[in-house]
Amino acid sequence: MSKQIHAEQIFTDNFENHLIWEYIADDVMGGVSKGSVVYMDSDKGKVALLSGKVSTENNGGFIQIRRDLSNVKLDKAKFIKIVAKGNNHKYFIHIRTTGTFLPWQYYSAVFFVNDEYRDFIIPISDFTKSGSFIAQKVNTKSIKSIGLVAFGRDHKAELYIKEIAFID
Repeated sequence: MSKQIHAEQIFTDNFENHLIWEYIADDVMGGVSKGSVVYMDSDKGKVALLSGKVSTENNGGFIQIRRDLSNVKLDKAKFIKIVAKGNNHKYFIHIRTTGTFLPWQYYSAVFFVNDEYRDFIIPISDFTKSGSFIAQKVNTKSIKSIGLVAFGRDHKAELYIKEIAFID
């Protein structure tokens, strides 16, 4: 006898309101990575394209898009779903909470894209903390932002994102 699992999307963002997303690069800390985010119409809705050149020179190494979630109730969330494609590289999801005060504090999960759109469903319990002095695991009641990040190595970034969702 199979057990049926019902999952409900608690929150979904499909870039219809791209003004709530913010592009951030390592130049805020002296890095030299360059990039941009472009919002495009596709046959299935809006798509965000995060692209650029990530450089670890001068203690840098990231470009990202991030949105505030402090007014979204995510306490029942168990998974994050990303619909994305790209240039055969790894990318990261960064979650910040009310317990992450410093810029280098976040929780992270990795996903690998290819040239076809794919659903990535990542358990929030699999996110790992970036360092010391923050809780071991994400407290979903205290999530304040999510970022999609090209990070950590010299490479050309090209990440297309159709949707981000939190699922129970």
